[in-house]
Amino acid sequence: MFRNYIKIAWRNLVRNKMYATITIAGITVGLAAFWLIALYVADEFTYDRYHKNADRIFRVAQHTRWEGGNISQASTSAPFAGELKKEFAEIQEATRIVIEGNGIISFKTKKLQVNDIFFADSNVFNVFTIPFLHGDPKTALMAPQTIVITESLAKKLFSDPALALNQTIHFENNYPNLVTGVIKDIPENSHMRFSALRSMPNYTGGWQNFNVFTYLLLKENTDYKALEKKLPQFAAKTIMAIMKVTDYRMELQPLKSIHLNSNLQVEVSNNSSLTRVYIFMAIAILVLIIAVINYMNLATARASVRIREVGVRKVVGSGRGHLVAMFITEAIVITLIAATAAFFIVVVLLPFFNTVAGKNLTVWRFGTLVTLSALIGFILITGFISGSYPALFLSRFKTISALKGQMGNLATSILFRKSLVVFQFVITVVMIAGSFIIYRQLQYTRQKDLGFNKDQVLTFHIHDQQVRTQVAGIKTQLLQNPLIQGVAAAGNPIGNNNLGSHGFHFEKNDGTFSSSTKLSQELMVDADYIPTMEIKLTGGRNFTKSGQADKYTAAIVNETLVKELGWKEPLGKRLRFTYGDNEVAERTIIGVVRDFHTYSLQHKLDPMVLLMPPAPSMEDNLYVKINTAKTADALAFIEKAYKQFDNQNPVEFNFLDQNFARQYEAELKQEKLCLAFTVLAIFIACLGLFGLAAFTAQQRVKEIGIRKVLGASVGSIAVMLSKDFVKLVIIAVCIATPIAWYGMNRWLEEFAYRVNIDFWVFGLAAGVAMGIALVTVSSQAIKAGMTNPVKSLKTE
Repeated sequence: MFRNYIKIAWRNLVRNKMYATITIAGITVGLAAFWLIALYVADEFTYDRYHKNADRIFRVAQHTRWEGGNISQASTSAPFAGELKKEFAEIQEATRIVIEGNGIISFKTKKLQVNDIFFADSNVFNVFTIPFLHGDPKTALMAPQTIVITESLAKKLFSDPALALNQTIHFENNYPNLVTGVIKDIPENSHMRFSALRSMPNYTGGWQNFNVFTYLLLKENTDYKALEKKLPQFAAKTIMAIMKVTDYRMELQPLKSIHLNSNLQVEVSNNSSLTRVYIFMAIAILVLIIAVINYMNLATARASVRIREVGVRKVVGSGRGHLVAMFITEAIVITLIAATAAFFIVVVLLPFFNTVAGKNLTVWRFGTLVTLSALIGFILITGFISGSYPALFLSRFKTISALKGQMGNLATSILFRKSLVVFQFVITVVMIAGSFIIYRQLQYTRQKDLGFNKDQVLTFHIHDQQVRTQVAGIKTQLLQNPLIQGVAAAGNPIGNNNLGSHGFHFEKNDGTFSSSTKLSQELMVDADYIPTMEIKLTGGRNFTKSGQADKYTAAIVNETLVKELGWKEPLGKRLRFTYGDNEVAERTIIGVVRDFHTYSLQHKLDPMVLLMPPAPSMEDNLYVKINTAKTADALAFIEKAYKQFDNQNPVEFNFLDQNFARQYEAELKQEKLCLAFTVLAIFIACLGLFGLAAFTAQQRVKEIGIRKVLGASVGSIAVMLSKDFVKLVIIAVCIATPIAWYGMNRWLEEFAYRVNIDFWVFGLAAGVAMGIALVTVSSQAIKAGMTNPVKSLKTE
């Protein structure tokens, strides 16, 4: 029987080629889109789950609030790990990661710039699952100046990873590190990817020097929420006693949730967003629903064509159950054909999709058996859902009525079909409006004044500490060329979300110092930094180039800090901070700069303190403003000039505008993917409208012939056939507008600085949807109107 159903389904498809093409094309595109997004979403949910103890690993984050501001950061300070381990028996291991261990490494004649080397405690391998190819994880990082490298890095340095063990590699300034282990490459679905781990130096730092990531491995069956409730007491007698803040909270972040749920300051890497993943999931489901709706609509619209077939089958003994099975089998056959075509589309498009999404996915990402099982199940479910309503609808007709071609009262069926069309266009309008708003927000991030000129500035790192003492000479050499418009030195390049913060005691308006410290961003800069970056001074003066006094006595702050402290007159106010072995330093405020952004616009502006680096070793990043009309010439000159001071280490340029652009990579990918899948949704919806318009015109062919004989114009016939569809699109726009407004408001909440949602956006989305619908329907309406009425009426 089933074999017979398949034959019938195939013959119907061959006989009705337009219907078959439209339905198969719609489901094919819908399935391909769903498949691609499903691969993306599934990969996002697998981050960090490969660790054996992933359920028991947590990262310590901290949140500090005060009147007028707050700071939430993923980093902590060096003492946290050891003190937490001593305090709480629930903690099995506590380990630390510092992401500043990179640099230029060399082995014999080979030299590589590696930017993803971390420092780590020796027990890091007790916490994380990192398979060793060579070496012993228990002892690999126990000795000072040891390093564990990945297989890929070992191949670059030694050709064969087996030859790497016990070799000595050197960082800049001939700093040796003994290779004590070779590990497998870190999987791409990890929030913390690196090429090597170096043994943690004798790194103490104070409680308020927040540049360490602390990870905890809890003992089995430990309730981390219960442990988290104990942390306020720990904080009160440790860091809060030093900072003297009243609103401070420590958080335990589950390892598996970091990638999708953490967007704090100073992250290990740019994480994704659960909201973004949910948006993609919704897009995948909605695109597929549109395709299924197309099939249901077209199948029920063809009821008039197949009603006599139903009558004949009932006469020869087919029951309703047989008819339902036959129609559902037809839907499954269509879905099977579409799935086969979708497979080849996915294979062809996956490289492009990976480029846009920043992934390295394959069709068999989750194994052949899992993929095939999921696909078969998906075909059956999709086929059953898409074929269920048409099957029940077509099988319900009475035998005699069906033989006469009488369909009876179809008001309910017509209402259902119209509802499906409305639903399709609700989805389409929401996706169009969403794509517009995402585009506007990203344009806003590109064009917003960040408080400095990022478009002409590049940075590069000075690797050699000896060269750092010659910064003044490098500046002089570079400024001899008119292509170089400014040169400055600083402790960090901005735009990377890794400046870190420090706790400061600030003088109050009454001349006394605050008892609690205030967390503020800290940036070491020289006297050329503010003019080179075109940062505006709103009060006071800049650091002086001559003399040493400002290095040890002066500080500059931003407007946000002034506002949050409530200073009536900031100039002359003092600040204090600890450094080294709890030594206290004091600085006097000599200037106030206009607020400038150091991170993406997803983060609000934080209070900032600018200090001059007291030692040359802290001036390890040069900022160079160039003439962008001759960028290539400027870069060539900089590289040549710098080689006069350091001919051993390569110059690696980073443009500030690109630094900031990288902060929005995830949003840019989302914009491209949303646009692509919006186009697909429009295409599928238009396929459905095209098919419905064609069947409507076919059903009313004699009416159209009579109207033409009576003098109706092609335009009036086109309007007659189009107006019902236009009404449905208008209803869809009215429903879609509040849905899109709410959804995009939620998305924009991820940005501290955002565009307003103007209602003209929804008008534009409605206009696009309406225009597409009119073009689609009118093409069939005009074709029907131009048909010779003699052909339409010759059987009457």
